[in-house]
Amino acid sequence: MLAAMKTTTLPLALIAALAQNRVIGRDNQLPWRLPADLKHFKAMTLGKPVIMGRKTWDSLGRPLPGRLNLVVSRQPGLQLEGAEVFSSLDAAIERAEHWAREQGAGELMLIGGAQLYAQALERADRLYLTRVDLRPEGDAWFPEFSEAEWVREAHDEHPATADTPAYDFETWVRR
Repeated sequence: MLAAMKTTTLPLALIAALAQNRVIGRDNQLPWRLPADLKHFKAMTLGKPVIMGRKTWDSLGRPLPGRLNLVVSRQPGLQLEGAEVFSSLDAAIERAEHWAREQGAGELMLIGGAQLYAQALERADRLYLTRVDLRPEGDAWFPEFSEAEWVREAHDEHPATADTPAYDFETWVRR
């Protein structure tokens, strides 16, 4: 098992909304409008450090208030107003852990995108997934993961309405 690679003592959580075909984005945007998921995302991440890739940062258009915004980018010398920039996921996690301990936050949140999800999945402790009952076209996907390595701790179903597709909030914890 890859647990030996783990460098944090606080839990690392990946939070994502994904379609049935694992699509998480298209043209650097969410391929659906789901206000309840945005509210859920805010509730889950507020007061915690959020780690993201530069494309995810660009898609947000501004720093997320009430959170330490950490951006991982390969672009040397990149400076972003309202965020701290790191050249590696490891460096961002180290900073996130330091800040979280100072602030009393109980976990580190990785909010995307696809490349960082793939890089961090093997070291993640928790997955907060919004499963959206759609199969949209996309150009970014959440990585496949073995459910045998995880336990689904919570599952909250929401049926489709006239305005939104059906979706489920799921919490997965590594076995």
